[in-house]
Amino acid sequence: MINNPKEFGRVAVLMGGTAAERPVSLNSGAAVFQALQCKGVDVIAIDITGSPIDALAGQRIDRAFNIVHGRGGEDGVLQAVLEVLNIPYTGSGVMASAISMDKLRTKLCWLGYGLPTPKWHLLKSLNDLDICIERLGFPVIVKPAKEGSSIGMSKANNRKDLINAFETAAQFNCDVYAESWVTGKEYTVALLNGKALPAIRLETPNAFYDFEAKYKATTTQYHCPCGLEPEQEQQLQQLAVTAGEVIGIKGWSRVDAFINEQGQVQLIEINTVPGMTDHSLVPMAAKQADIGFDDLVWRILETTLQA
Repeated sequence: MINNPKEFGRVAVLMGGTAAERPVSLNSGAAVFQALQCKGVDVIAIDITGSPIDALAGQRIDRAFNIVHGRGGEDGVLQAVLEVLNIPYTGSGVMASAISMDKLRTKLCWLGYGLPTPKWHLLKSLNDLDICIERLGFPVIVKPAKEGSSIGMSKANNRKDLINAFETAAQFNCDVYAESWVTGKEYTVALLNGKALPAIRLETPNAFYDFEAKYKATTTQYHCPCGLEPEQEQQLQQLAVTAGEVIGIKGWSRVDAFINEQGQVQLIEINTVPGMTDHSLVPMAAKQADIGFDDLVWRILETTLQA
Protein backbone atom coordinates (compact mmCIF):
# COMPACT_ATOMS: atom_id res chain seq x y z
CA MET A 1 0.00 0.00 0.00
CA ILE A 2 1.48 3.31 -1.13
CA ASN A 3 0.39 6.52 0.59
CA ASN A 4 2.90 9.04 -0.72
CA PRO A 5 2.74 9.78 -4.48
CA LYS A 6 6.46 10.57 -4.44
CA GLU A 7 7.16 6.86 -3.95
CA PHE A 8 6.10 6.29 -7.56
CA GLY A 9 8.73 8.71 -8.87
CA ARG A 10 8.05 10.13 -12.32
CA VAL A 11 5.30 8.22 -14.11
CA ALA A 12 4.73 8.15 -17.87
CA VAL A 13 1.24 7.43 -19.14
CA LEU A 14 1.83 5.66 -22.45
CA MET A 15 -1.09 6.10 -24.84
CA GLY A 16 -2.05 6.23 -28.49
CA GLY A 17 -0.14 3.67 -30.49
CA THR A 18 -0.64 2.84 -34.15
CA ALA A 19 -3.33 0.14 -33.93
CA ALA A 20 -6.98 0.49 -34.90
CA GLU A 21 -7.82 1.25 -31.26
CA ARG A 22 -5.67 4.40 -31.15
CA PRO A 23 -8.60 6.83 -30.57
CA VAL A 24 -9.86 4.72 -27.67
CA SER A 25 -6.37 4.59 -26.18
CA LEU A 26 -6.02 8.38 -26.33
CA ASN A 27 -9.29 8.76 -24.43
CA SER A 28 -8.21 6.20 -21.84
CA GLY A 29 -4.82 7.84 -21.51
CA ALA A 30 -6.28 11.28 -20.94
CA ALA A 31 -8.49 9.93 -18.14
CA VAL A 32 -5.61 8.07 -16.48
CA PHE A 33 -3.32 11.10 -16.76
CA GLN A 34 -5.92 13.34 -15.13
CA ALA A 35 -6.51 10.84 -12.32
CA LEU A 36 -2.80 10.63 -11.49
CA GLN A 37 -2.52 14.40 -11.57
CA CYS A 38 -5.41 14.64 -9.11
CA LYS A 39 -3.58 12.18 -6.85
CA GLY A 40 -0.45 14.35 -6.83
CA VAL A 41 1.68 11.99 -8.91
CA ASP A 42 4.54 13.43 -10.98
CA VAL A 43 3.13 12.34 -14.32
CA ILE A 44 3.79 12.97 -17.99
CA ALA A 45 1.83 11.84 -21.04
CA ILE A 46 3.61 10.17 -23.98
CA ASP A 47 1.71 9.65 -27.22
CA ILE A 48 3.32 6.74 -29.04
CA THR A 49 2.88 7.53 -32.73
CA GLY A 50 5.45 5.11 -34.10
CA SER A 51 8.34 3.24 -32.52
CA PRO A 52 8.04 2.99 -28.71
CA ILE A 53 11.84 3.07 -28.57
CA ASP A 54 11.84 6.49 -30.22
CA ALA A 55 8.98 7.69 -28.04
CA LEU A 56 10.84 6.78 -24.84
CA ALA A 57 14.28 7.95 -25.95
CA GLY A 58 15.67 10.63 -23.63
CA GLN A 59 12.73 10.42 -21.24
CA ARG A 60 13.53 10.35 -17.54
CA ILE A 61 10.83 8.16 -16.05
CA ASP A 62 10.67 5.74 -13.12
CA ARG A 63 7.66 3.67 -14.20
CA ALA A 64 5.00 3.51 -16.90
CA PHE A 65 1.25 3.24 -16.91
CA ASN A 66 0.60 1.44 -20.19
CA ILE A 67 -2.78 2.26 -21.70
CA VAL A 68 -1.90 1.57 -25.35
CA HIS A 69 -4.65 -0.72 -26.62
CA GLY A 70 -4.24 -3.28 -29.39
CA ARG A 71 -1.21 -4.43 -31.34
CA GLY A 72 2.04 -2.71 -30.42
CA GLY A 73 0.86 -1.93 -26.90
CA GLU A 74 -1.03 -4.98 -25.71
CA ASP A 75 0.83 -7.79 -27.48
CA GLY A 76 4.20 -7.88 -25.70
CA VAL A 77 6.06 -5.46 -27.99
CA LEU A 78 5.86 -2.41 -25.73
CA GLN A 79 6.35 -4.64 -22.69
CA ALA A 80 9.61 -5.97 -24.17
CA VAL A 81 10.89 -2.43 -24.80
CA LEU A 82 10.11 -1.45 -21.20
CA GLU A 83 11.82 -4.61 -19.93
CA VAL A 84 14.99 -3.79 -21.86
CA LEU A 85 14.92 -0.23 -20.53
CA ASN A 86 14.36 -1.58 -17.00
CA ILE A 87 11.20 0.52 -16.55
CA PRO A 88 8.50 -1.07 -14.34
CA TYR A 89 5.08 -0.97 -16.02
CA THR A 90 1.45 -1.77 -15.37
CA GLY A 91 -0.16 -4.94 -16.64
CA SER A 92 1.10 -8.29 -17.78
CA GLY A 93 4.55 -9.24 -18.99
CA VAL A 94 5.76 -10.09 -22.47
CA MET A 95 4.54 -13.69 -22.63
CA ALA A 96 1.07 -13.21 -21.14
CA SER A 97 0.52 -10.08 -23.23
CA ALA A 98 1.51 -11.86 -26.44
CA ILE A 99 -0.70 -14.88 -25.74
CA SER A 100 -3.72 -12.82 -24.67
CA MET A 101 -3.54 -10.62 -27.76
CA ASP A 102 -3.86 -13.77 -29.87
CA LYS A 103 -7.36 -15.07 -29.15
CA LEU A 104 -6.61 -18.43 -30.78
CA ARG A 105 -3.55 -19.10 -28.62
CA THR A 106 -5.51 -18.01 -25.56
CA LYS A 107 -8.19 -20.59 -26.35
CA LEU A 108 -5.57 -23.29 -26.85
CA CYS A 109 -4.07 -22.54 -23.43
CA TRP A 110 -7.50 -22.67 -21.81
CA LEU A 111 -8.33 -25.96 -23.49
CA GLY A 112 -5.02 -27.38 -22.34
CA TYR A 113 -6.02 -26.60 -18.76
CA GLY A 114 -9.55 -27.91 -19.27
CA LEU A 115 -11.35 -24.56 -19.21
CA PRO A 116 -14.52 -24.04 -21.29
CA THR A 117 -14.42 -21.98 -24.50
CA PRO A 118 -16.60 -22.16 -27.64
CA LYS A 119 -15.62 -24.43 -30.54
CA TRP A 120 -13.89 -22.75 -33.44
CA HIS A 121 -12.40 -23.38 -36.86
CA LEU A 122 -9.39 -21.66 -38.42
CA LEU A 123 -10.15 -20.05 -41.78
CA LYS A 124 -7.03 -19.82 -43.92
CA SER A 125 -8.91 -19.28 -47.18
CA LEU A 126 -12.35 -19.62 -48.73
CA ASN A 127 -11.51 -23.30 -49.24
CA ASP A 128 -11.96 -23.81 -45.48
CA LEU A 129 -15.61 -22.70 -45.44
CA ASP A 130 -17.24 -26.07 -46.16
CA ILE A 131 -15.50 -27.94 -43.37
CA CYS A 132 -16.16 -24.98 -41.05
CA ILE A 133 -19.88 -25.14 -41.84
CA GLU A 134 -19.84 -28.91 -41.34
CA ARG A 135 -18.11 -28.62 -37.96
CA LEU A 136 -19.80 -25.56 -36.49
CA GLY A 137 -23.02 -25.02 -38.42
CA PHE A 138 -24.66 -21.59 -38.12
CA PRO A 139 -24.67 -19.04 -36.70
CA VAL A 140 -20.99 -18.34 -36.08
CA ILE A 141 -18.99 -15.24 -35.29
CA VAL A 142 -15.88 -14.59 -37.38
CA LYS A 143 -12.93 -12.83 -35.78
CA PRO A 144 -9.44 -11.60 -36.62
CA ALA A 145 -7.33 -13.24 -33.91
CA LYS A 146 -5.27 -10.18 -32.98
CA GLU A 147 -7.71 -7.25 -32.97
CA GLY A 148 -9.53 -5.78 -29.99
CA SER A 149 -12.70 -3.74 -29.42
CA SER A 150 -14.59 -6.20 -31.69
CA ILE A 151 -12.87 -4.65 -34.71
CA GLY A 152 -13.25 -6.80 -37.83
CA MET A 153 -15.80 -9.14 -36.24
CA SER A 154 -19.01 -10.24 -37.98
CA LYS A 155 -21.86 -12.64 -37.30
CA ALA A 156 -22.59 -15.14 -40.08
CA ASN A 157 -25.97 -16.84 -40.43
CA ASN A 158 -25.34 -18.50 -43.79
CA ARG A 159 -22.62 -19.23 -46.33
CA LYS A 160 -22.87 -15.81 -48.00
CA ASP A 161 -22.48 -14.11 -44.62
CA LEU A 162 -19.51 -16.34 -43.86
CA ILE A 163 -17.74 -15.34 -47.08
CA ASN A 164 -18.30 -11.63 -46.34
CA ALA A 165 -17.22 -12.06 -42.70
CA PHE A 166 -14.03 -13.88 -43.70
CA GLU A 167 -13.13 -11.19 -46.24
CA THR A 168 -13.71 -8.48 -43.64
CA ALA A 169 -11.59 -10.17 -40.98
CA ALA A 170 -8.83 -11.11 -43.44
CA GLN A 171 -8.04 -7.41 -43.95
CA PHE A 172 -6.36 -7.25 -40.53
CA ASN A 173 -3.26 -9.32 -41.39
CA CYS A 174 -3.61 -12.04 -38.78
CA ASP A 175 -5.25 -15.43 -38.34
CA VAL A 176 -9.01 -15.52 -38.93
CA TYR A 177 -11.31 -17.99 -37.23
CA ALA A 178 -15.01 -18.76 -36.94
CA GLU A 179 -16.37 -19.43 -33.47
CA SER A 180 -19.62 -21.13 -32.54
CA TRP A 181 -22.29 -18.61 -31.65
CA VAL A 182 -23.20 -18.73 -27.95
CA THR A 183 -26.85 -18.05 -27.21
CA GLY A 184 -27.07 -16.69 -23.72
CA LYS A 185 -25.98 -13.72 -21.61
CA GLU A 186 -22.66 -11.90 -21.90
CA TYR A 187 -20.54 -10.99 -18.89
CA THR A 188 -17.21 -9.39 -18.17
CA VAL A 189 -15.09 -9.77 -15.04
CA ALA A 190 -12.33 -7.31 -14.21
CA LEU A 191 -9.28 -8.64 -12.39
CA LEU A 192 -7.26 -6.39 -10.11
CA ASN A 193 -4.07 -7.76 -8.56
CA GLY A 194 -5.28 -11.36 -8.77
CA LYS A 195 -8.78 -10.75 -7.44
CA ALA A 196 -12.06 -10.44 -9.30
CA LEU A 197 -14.20 -7.32 -9.14
CA PRO A 198 -18.02 -7.57 -9.41
CA ALA A 199 -19.19 -9.03 -12.71
CA ILE A 200 -21.03 -6.89 -15.28
CA ARG A 201 -23.74 -8.20 -17.62
CA LEU A 202 -23.74 -6.58 -21.06
CA GLU A 203 -26.93 -6.14 -23.06
CA THR A 204 -27.19 -4.71 -26.57
CA PRO A 205 -29.89 -4.75 -29.27
CA ASN A 206 -27.10 -5.12 -31.85
CA ALA A 207 -26.24 -8.54 -33.27
CA PHE A 208 -23.39 -8.64 -30.72
CA TYR A 209 -21.36 -6.33 -28.50
CA ASP A 210 -19.54 -4.72 -31.44
CA PHE A 211 -17.46 -1.53 -31.73
CA GLU A 212 -20.56 0.59 -32.23
CA ALA A 213 -22.25 -0.91 -29.15
CA LYS A 214 -19.11 -0.38 -27.08
CA TYR A 215 -18.29 3.20 -27.96
CA LYS A 216 -21.13 4.92 -29.82
CA ALA A 217 -24.55 3.45 -29.08
CA THR A 218 -26.85 4.81 -26.40
CA THR A 219 -28.84 1.56 -26.37
CA THR A 220 -26.18 -0.61 -24.69
CA GLN A 221 -27.08 -1.53 -21.11
CA TYR A 222 -24.63 -2.46 -18.36
CA HIS A 223 -25.95 -4.37 -15.37
CA CYS A 224 -23.83 -4.18 -12.24
CA PRO A 225 -24.88 -5.93 -10.01
CA CYS A 226 -25.05 -8.45 -12.85
CA GLY A 227 -28.18 -10.28 -11.67
CA LEU A 228 -26.59 -13.66 -11.00
CA GLU A 229 -27.16 -15.47 -7.72
CA PRO A 230 -24.21 -14.83 -5.35
CA GLU A 231 -22.90 -18.41 -5.67
CA GLN A 232 -23.11 -18.33 -9.47
CA GLU A 233 -21.34 -14.96 -9.63
CA GLN A 234 -18.60 -16.26 -7.35
CA GLN A 235 -18.13 -19.25 -9.66
CA LEU A 236 -17.87 -16.93 -12.66
CA GLN A 237 -15.37 -14.74 -10.82
CA GLN A 238 -13.24 -17.73 -9.79
CA LEU A 239 -13.25 -19.06 -13.35
CA ALA A 240 -12.08 -15.63 -14.57
CA VAL A 241 -9.26 -15.62 -12.01
CA THR A 242 -8.21 -19.12 -13.11
CA ALA A 243 -8.41 -18.11 -16.79
CA GLY A 244 -6.01 -15.26 -16.06
CA GLU A 245 -3.64 -17.41 -14.02
CA VAL A 246 -3.40 -19.98 -16.82
CA ILE A 247 -2.17 -17.28 -19.21
CA GLY A 248 0.10 -15.65 -16.60
CA ILE A 249 -1.83 -12.39 -16.22
CA LYS A 250 -0.42 -9.81 -13.80
CA GLY A 251 -1.63 -6.50 -12.39
CA TRP A 252 -5.01 -6.02 -14.00
CA SER A 253 -7.11 -7.26 -16.90
CA ARG A 254 -10.65 -8.06 -17.99
CA VAL A 255 -12.06 -11.49 -18.86
CA ASP A 256 -15.05 -11.75 -21.21
CA ALA A 257 -17.43 -14.70 -21.06
CA PHE A 258 -20.92 -15.94 -21.87
CA ILE A 259 -23.29 -18.06 -19.81
CA ASN A 260 -25.30 -20.11 -22.30
CA GLU A 261 -28.91 -21.22 -22.04
CA GLN A 262 -27.81 -24.39 -20.27
CA GLY A 263 -26.09 -22.34 -17.56
CA GLN A 264 -22.57 -23.20 -18.74
CA VAL A 265 -19.83 -20.55 -18.77
CA GLN A 266 -17.92 -20.12 -22.03
CA LEU A 267 -14.70 -18.08 -21.89
CA ILE A 268 -14.18 -15.74 -24.85
CA GLU A 269 -11.01 -13.66 -24.38
CA ILE A 270 -8.80 -11.66 -22.01
CA ASN A 271 -8.04 -7.96 -22.39
CA THR A 272 -4.71 -7.09 -20.75
CA VAL A 273 -5.03 -3.32 -21.34
CA PRO A 274 -8.76 -2.63 -20.97
CA GLY A 275 -10.39 0.74 -21.58
CA MET A 276 -10.01 3.25 -18.77
CA THR A 277 -12.37 6.13 -19.40
CA ASP A 278 -14.96 6.91 -16.74
CA HIS A 279 -17.50 5.02 -18.91
CA SER A 280 -15.38 1.88 -19.36
CA LEU A 281 -16.14 -1.53 -17.87
CA VAL A 282 -13.28 -1.89 -15.39
CA PRO A 283 -14.04 1.45 -13.67
CA MET A 284 -17.72 0.46 -13.63
CA ALA A 285 -16.94 -2.79 -11.81
CA ALA A 286 -14.55 -0.99 -9.45
CA LYS A 287 -17.26 1.54 -8.58
CA GLN A 288 -19.55 -1.32 -7.57
CA ALA A 289 -16.75 -2.43 -5.22
CA ASP A 290 -16.56 1.13 -3.79
CA ILE A 291 -13.34 1.96 -5.62
CA GLY A 292 -13.50 5.35 -7.33
CA PHE A 293 -11.82 6.01 -10.68
CA ASP A 294 -8.82 7.89 -9.27
CA ASP A 295 -8.28 5.23 -6.59
CA LEU A 296 -8.54 2.48 -9.24
CA VAL A 297 -5.80 4.13 -11.31
CA TRP A 298 -3.68 4.45 -8.16
CA ARG A 299 -4.15 0.76 -7.30
CA ILE A 300 -3.20 -0.33 -10.81
CA LEU A 301 -0.07 1.82 -10.61
CA GLU A 302 0.74 0.31 -7.20
CA THR A 303 1.19 -3.10 -8.84
CA THR A 304 4.34 -1.79 -10.56
CA LEU A 305 6.10 -1.70 -7.18
CA GLN A 306 5.56 -5.37 -6.46
CA ALA A 307 8.45 -7.77 -6.84
